[in-house]
Amino acid sequence: MTHINTKIQPYIVPGRRVHLSGIGGVSMCPLAEVLHGMGLKVQGSDMKDSATVEHLRSLGIPVTVGHSAQDIEGAEFLIRTAAIHDDNPEIASAHQKGIPVFERAEAWGAIMQRYENAVCIAGTHGKTTTTAMTTHIFMAAHADPTVMIGGTLPMLHSGYRVGKGDTIILESCEYCNSFLHFFPTVAVVLNVDADHLDFFKDLDDIKHSFRRFAQLVPADGHIVANADDPGAMDALKGLSLFTFGLDHPADCRGENLRWDHGAASFDIVIHGQVYTSLTLHTAGRHNVLNALAAAAAAYLLGISGEAVKNGLEGFSGAGRRFEYKGEYNGAKIYDDYAHHPGELHALLTTAKSMGYQRVICAFQPHTYSRTKSLFHDFVRELRAVDKVVLAEIFAARETNTIGISSADLAKEIPGSIYCPTLTDVADELRRLAQPGDLILTVGAGDIYTVGEALVKG
Repeated sequence: MTHINTKIQPYIVPGRRVHLSGIGGVSMCPLAEVLHGMGLKVQGSDMKDSATVEHLRSLGIPVTVGHSAQDIEGAEFLIRTAAIHDDNPEIASAHQKGIPVFERAEAWGAIMQRYENAVCIAGTHGKTTTTAMTTHIFMAAHADPTVMIGGTLPMLHSGYRVGKGDTIILESCEYCNSFLHFFPTVAVVLNVDADHLDFFKDLDDIKHSFRRFAQLVPADGHIVANADDPGAMDALKGLSLFTFGLDHPADCRGENLRWDHGAASFDIVIHGQVYTSLTLHTAGRHNVLNALAAAAAAYLLGISGEAVKNGLEGFSGAGRRFEYKGEYNGAKIYDDYAHHPGELHALLTTAKSMGYQRVICAFQPHTYSRTKSLFHDFVRELRAVDKVVLAEIFAARETNTIGISSADLAKEIPGSIYCPTLTDVADELRRLAQPGDLILTVGAGDIYTVGEALVKG
């Protein structure tokens, strides 16, 4: 299977000058640092100053605030984030001058070809956590990996690291087929579900994309797949797989599970032999599967069972993945990035197993198109908790041409409360909170600010 056609490779060479539009972004900052380390002359721009921008400046990378045509002066090519469109003055100027413009995924694809091992972790859900777990394992093995995660990993104090080892570990997103620019030697497929239906036609289209991703692996590489996920197994049927799972026969299995307040102790058994035994400090069955995926990738690259144990037992979660924020009026407050019904199911199932008197979920849907296409699935999952507080839909990249609101969800969820603003959500949670409650702020937008406001008092 061929990659999406790209001509960026000849530009990724020492001495070339590159401008990064949106350089402060979660995957652009590490890209800037990697390119800088390779000897390219890196410059960039971002809409605002930040700690990330200051870090890049401390490396000698000039960064301007705002976007203007003159910012690209001297650049031989541009790299942009998906959020920056052709009407951006930098991009428009580059097109006018005939300067090539590439997407960040194309650049990461070119870079990963320089590593012996490229572990690309894909799936509709769980990518960030599994990429973080894999990072912990390779760090415990002293493999000095280069890493790009779509979230913050406390161990790194960021979402990335630039190492000197022979392995690169990347969270690999299917949206807009970005991961088809990649060159995985180990492709991990956690699950395949209906999502991003503003880009994909339907679930079959998504499965086709994941199959193309897996087929990018060379003959001497590995495809790691979740034997328990029907979507993944259907998408990848007929391919040579190294499987992991709990419920189905698999090459890598979790066995002898013991549960304590949602957290699991278990053996990792590969081809009938115990690879290692460990206790996870992140709750939920879904995190056992994520750990098995990370362990399978590590095993295939010769990492010891001891490093897998040490890495996974030292992992306490990635930022915004069941992240403990504090207390308010005796209620424990956690935040989670879940924005798909499958993620909600995993999160709320785990929350209900932890022994709290009530589970209160403040949910902010993410994008109008996702809310509409998965409306009944969201209703089903949210009905499972004791109390639901609904924030208005977070628009992200969309405008509301559909005419949908979180108020429509509230009508279908008995006892739920619709709040037009985040201030209203915070006020409602203050009214509800009592000792013994677990309060969850959930969504991929800015709902996390509500939990932070409560903790501050």
